[in-house]
Amino acid sequence: MRLTVAQALVRFLASQWSERDGAEQRLVAGVFGIFGHGNVAGLGQALAERGAGTGDALPYYLARNEQAMVHTAVGYARARDRLSAFACTTSIGPGATNLVTGAALATINRIPVLLLPGDVFATRVANPVLQELEDPRSYDVTVNDALRPVSRFFDRINRPEQLPSALLAAMRVLTDPAETGAVTLALPQDVQAEAYDWPEELFARRVWHVARPVPEPAALERALELVRASRRPLVVAGGGVIYSGAAGALAAFAERHGVPVAETQAGKGAVPYDHPCWVGAVGHTGTAAANELAREADLVIGVGTRYSDFTTASRTLFGRARFLNVNVAAFDAAKHAGEMLVADARAALEAFGALGDWRAEAGWTGRAAELAHGWHEQVSLVTTGEELTQPVVLGLVNEVAQDGVVVNAAGSMPGDLHKLWMTRGPGAYHVEYGYSCMGYEIAGGLGVKLAAPEREVFVLVGDGSYLMMAQEIATAVQEGVKLVIVLVDNRGFASIGGLSESVGARRLGTAYRVRGASGQLDGPFVPVDLAANAASLGAEVLRADDPKSLRAALTEARESSRTTVVYVETVPGPAPATTAWWDVPVAEVSGEEEVRRAREAYETAKRDQRPYL
Repeated sequence: MRLTVAQALVRFLASQWSERDGAEQRLVAGVFGIFGHGNVAGLGQALAERGAGTGDALPYYLARNEQAMVHTAVGYARARDRLSAFACTTSIGPGATNLVTGAALATINRIPVLLLPGDVFATRVANPVLQELEDPRSYDVTVNDALRPVSRFFDRINRPEQLPSALLAAMRVLTDPAETGAVTLALPQDVQAEAYDWPEELFARRVWHVARPVPEPAALERALELVRASRRPLVVAGGGVIYSGAAGALAAFAERHGVPVAETQAGKGAVPYDHPCWVGAVGHTGTAAANELAREADLVIGVGTRYSDFTTASRTLFGRARFLNVNVAAFDAAKHAGEMLVADARAALEAFGALGDWRAEAGWTGRAAELAHGWHEQVSLVTTGEELTQPVVLGLVNEVAQDGVVVNAAGSMPGDLHKLWMTRGPGAYHVEYGYSCMGYEIAGGLGVKLAAPEREVFVLVGDGSYLMMAQEIATAVQEGVKLVIVLVDNRGFASIGGLSESVGARRLGTAYRVRGASGQLDGPFVPVDLAANAASLGAEVLRADDPKSLRAALTEARESSRTTVVYVETVPGPAPATTAWWDVPVAEVSGEEEVRRAREAYETAKRDQRPYL
């Protein structure tokens, strides 16, 4: 079959499927794209020739920013438990380099996304072309090479004959639970338009089976021995529980054996907040209940977690506990010198049925329940009130959202959400905290809604993140994809402002103020009307100035068929203080007393860090 490289690529992608547990879905759900000279005559033409409508096998969606479309693809794939992904195409030049941040986010979070940036001429007949980076060391370097370190697989297709092997390798990585992330196929613009005689087999329907690796028997027996020897075990549930569909198996394991379950950001919702074994978030942004148990546990059973510094409180949290790490990726299973059980989370938890009647000591289980009850009471106190503090806003959104999905990524809200949000089940909590990328929220929420159109999606975004990347509101409006966007305005970077103050940096650059007569950014607040901006992008806008009007606005937005922005200005208010440390170095020398005091406190806290050996 004689087709161009781009036409062949599009036809191939439309024929790929993934399968797990007998359920099949399209592996590549569609293509986000922004066109320029580097891809319009290749992939642009190929998509247009197929029709490119949303009813096609490979629908096309117009995005407003290349980074944002990767975020949307990530939101989609995460909401689909990594079984289906999007492709993203750009021109060479700034369009391609705009992908780098999104690619890093995808790879860090282990989320599949296929990147198809245009590239310079493979033949070099017209070099240097528009937007080409000229490297005097080699003609083989382009801006797309910046994507190599943030991609799980990278290839440049310099000849048509190279395409089939590259495509098969790309699909392998996209469907590998242990190795997935951003996959980049750089496509020189002349090669995209080049014709070739392709074998028919390339375009046959192909199903990629997503494996559930079972525990190796000897490793399983070692894990079971470790569990049986423990008296005060604590499960730390990570994103792997969600992606493997292991929530039911985890709840059954915890209830049968009396093991409390703490949750990371990615694992939140692995068990519902009202489950008898739930103790909430763990780590620097964790609950007092989970963190107290973490300090006293003799065994930490990490299921599908990569143990970020927030989870371990920079390695100060877990006392003298041993680690049993259940993970599909050996890289993560080996962390903290833990006992490795390399397996799918659901398969491993089901294999733990061999524990029989073993249970954690009764006092441990009972104490966990008491601590969780106390935490629920504390949450009720801070999420109710007459002023619109951030905890009150989150409490009202939590109440109105019901079985909807909350989406967030950066600022102070991820920490408050991790502690305060009462998650009702898997898939209802979507906070991107692997990269904690400002600007992810609205674009990511769009992807979540595309993946789960039956659920209401509540995007929580602060003014800092909003000003970095709000334009995908226009994409949502264009596609008729309804979002509820709660825009929280505190006139700056509140989270980093607090951190700045704690390390002696005096909140420099963290408030949106004009430059005053002193030459510092200490004048009046910048007169930006974010609500008007949202309206200009096509959203319906509702304003709220007290808890009653916010509840009414959220309810109206939930019932609306249009993308709606609920704008609210918050005031400082109490939130539960962190009960675990986070390692942010403080200047070792300074002429200022406040910095010296901060350094002294820092050095004291560092004494509790463990090597976890």
